[in-house]
Amino acid sequence: MTLSGRGYRELIAHYEGCLSRHGDTHRGVDWPRAEDAEIRYGVMLDLIPPAVPRPVRLLDFGCGAGHLLDFLVRRNLPGIEYHGLDLSAQFLSLCRNKYPNIPFTCADVLDDGADLPEFDYIVLNGVFTEKLSISHEDMWDYARELLRRLWPHTRHGLAFNVMSKQVDWERSDLFHLSCDEAMLFLTKELSRHCVIRQDYGLFEYTAYVYREANRWPE
Repeated sequence: MTLSGRGYRELIAHYEGCLSRHGDTHRGVDWPRAEDAEIRYGVMLDLIPPAVPRPVRLLDFGCGAGHLLDFLVRRNLPGIEYHGLDLSAQFLSLCRNKYPNIPFTCADVLDDGADLPEFDYIVLNGVFTEKLSISHEDMWDYARELLRRLWPHTRHGLAFNVMSKQVDWERSDLFHLSCDEAMLFLTKELSRHCVIRQDYGLFEYTAYVYREANRWPE
């Protein structure tokens, strides 16, 4: 199976199966622990510097059940204009029922001619953490192509997470990517203004990629 043959639809079917079994919960998007999922949402939103002018337009790419938006609502975090995007009609139906006034889009940005507006920031939470039966090489090809396609649509930066290789053992169904390999691609093809975060206690890391040096007035 290759990602060029749209093998990533295996991932969509997997997550839809999780939703069918577990409903609108952390397990419905295949996060084993609710508390760990909460940590991830906070880390993703840390992409946005505290002093940046608000409001900001945020795209939650691969929004799933809209749990990042749930997090924003629970924490009452102001100044973020949320937009969700996913390829799953099941997840988008759930999101639209929960938040009828929030824009949720169904689009495959790898399709030629796909129309995607510009955002201040883009986050991809859990989009690259599982690979299932997809080979490491095909998953990495998919991740790189997707990041290349999304980069022109963010004004300031994007964030994504992958599984770390600094672990006692690796799971064959997860996508473990070395920091060196990630940074080589990011600095060569997107931007040299990158941050790798591996300080939040999970067996993964999050990469922040910015268009310019991340300096904001206090």
